[in-house]
Amino acid sequence: MKAIVLASAQEPVVYREIERPVIAANEVLVQIKAAALNRRDYWITIGKYAGIKYPSVLGSDGAGIVVEVGDAVDKNWLKKEVIINPGNNWGPNESYQGRDFTILGLPENGTLAEYVKVKAEYIYPKPAHLAWEQAAALPLAGLTTFRALCTKGQAKKGDRVLVTGVGGGTGVFTLQWAVAAGCEVYVTSGSESKLERAKLLGATGGVNYLATDWAEQLKQMAGGFDVIIDSALGDDFDKLLDLANPGGRVVFFGGTAGNIPALNGRKIFWKQLQILGTTMGSPADFKAMLAFVNKHRVVPVVDEVFAFTDAAAAFSKLANSSQFGKIVLKP
Repeated sequence: MKAIVLASAQEPVVYREIERPVIAANEVLVQIKAAALNRRDYWITIGKYAGIKYPSVLGSDGAGIVVEVGDAVDKNWLKKEVIINPGNNWGPNESYQGRDFTILGLPENGTLAEYVKVKAEYIYPKPAHLAWEQAAALPLAGLTTFRALCTKGQAKKGDRVLVTGVGGGTGVFTLQWAVAAGCEVYVTSGSESKLERAKLLGATGGVNYLATDWAEQLKQMAGGFDVIIDSALGDDFDKLLDLANPGGRVVFFGGTAGNIPALNGRKIFWKQLQILGTTMGSPADFKAMLAFVNKHRVVPVVDEVFAFTDAAAAFSKLANSSQFGKIVLKP
């Protein structure tokens, strides 16, 4: 079969022939119809991720058709259209992932291939209203943000929500979840065009975080926020405490702008704020996300679709952060 392979630290991803996976008794073989990129894939290609091994087939997001099932797997899965939960071995505690938790696409070969093998417990019926490209865009970023907003942030109808850094897959998904849940949503971005696109998706308003007074603009625009979802951290993180309403939740799952600066703890205890970290999500979160998608007919935003043979161009676009939504690849 053909796959997109990260062969070494010195060379970019290449599209080449590799051996087709052999499944175990509890596994299925999925013929990939579409796969999507995540920021994780980019960090791996530039060597800034733990446990990198070569060669590797990256890709955590994928949707396709089950073409082979192991001896211990229900035969009814054969020929079914599925999407894959990339979070493996979450563990018994809903509050956090266990020590054996891994993400598809490293260390196990991922979805940027014609075929991928996964344990049967990690496949789910593809939402019928989604095209292959849309379904493939959903798993990792969708799961991460659904847990951040709904499980950790406990967002509910009528809440005022702030999404920082809208534009990439996680920011757009957070916006979509919050709008579908009936929240009043505001966003930030460094791009005016992305702010306008966010409004088309249902954002009430937004500001450019490159402005020195972006936080003051938001304060005047919205007053304050019940839930704030952040993936950047960095020096401006303390401003989120000022923007949070009393009893508010600030949830973060990334640190692209750096670490958390020194914070005024008095603001936190006096306003009774919660600062919550989160990573990926449990199988229960994944099931809840799919139920939410089906109930609200959510359609993931796909920025551009590339052929597997154009993988280098897809990774280049990911590196430049120029996309709005998800970058998808198809065999």
